[in-house]
Amino acid sequence: MSESIPTSHAKAWLESLRPRTLPLAFSSIVTGSAIAAWHDSFKPGVALLALITAGLLQILSNLANDYGDAIKGSDTPERIGPLRGMQKGMITAQQMKRALILTVILTVMAGIALITVACEKPSDVLGFLMLGLLSIVAAITYTVGNKPYGYMGLGDISVLIFFGWISVAGTYYLQTGELDSIVMLPATACGLLATAVLNINNLRDIENDQRNGKNTLAVRLGPQTARRYHVFLLLAATLCLALFSWLFLSGWSAWLFVLALPLLVRHSVLVLRDPTASGMRPMLEHMVKAALLINILFAIGVVLSKQY
Repeated sequence: MSESIPTSHAKAWLESLRPRTLPLAFSSIVTGSAIAAWHDSFKPGVALLALITAGLLQILSNLANDYGDAIKGSDTPERIGPLRGMQKGMITAQQMKRALILTVILTVMAGIALITVACEKPSDVLGFLMLGLLSIVAAITYTVGNKPYGYMGLGDISVLIFFGWISVAGTYYLQTGELDSIVMLPATACGLLATAVLNINNLRDIENDQRNGKNTLAVRLGPQTARRYHVFLLLAATLCLALFSWLFLSGWSAWLFVLALPLLVRHSVLVLRDPTASGMRPMLEHMVKAALLINILFAIGVVLSKQY
């Protein structure tokens, strides 16, 4: 069952903002910046603005998710995951709409500042304006609208694209001014790890989602296949990082991320062994921490490998 009603509006808003999701959004920016530093092109100002923009996009996605699920009635007291401010009646739909508009404005301002500082060519300005607009639309339409793609099982591919390919490769390009194909290996790894976080969230809510017509990929695959898919995501992410380290890095630091593998293995075993939706609730925090750790260790390893 879900958590009890919060005692204050401030706590309700904090629940809807979900600050614990921000480090995972930041990790892709850190990875892209680490690879830029490896190529002697790290720009602190650009990296900082990219972090702010990524954080605001994550918050926008969180608020839109709460709004969309509440309007559609997908989040009910029967769900295992926590209910947020709107679902608990502490935040009205009108208040959430105003919060969404404000967050969109702040995101646009941060994005424009990032483009202004980082982009010199008109084509880059136009390209990143389009990517920024696409990111905002994707953050909102995951659960909002007549045909939200999160309800059609397309959330996983969206996370791979925006939390992996666009975030990492985009951060790298904004600091180096060029796109090197080798960045796609760690970009894919970041995206797969973020997708694994979403998959655990969907496994936790699979029963409630199925009852309420939210056909996430986990619902479409079924609980057992979705668990095997989860392990595949972790294996594929690890393989991408290993290939990058083997092909392009040197020295012991290139393999720092291996220190996080026991955590991923333990997590995989627990997910495969527990067939219940309720058992996935602690696994969500476990997956977030594991993804964050492996991303940070990899980024540190990339930067340190410059010494060899």
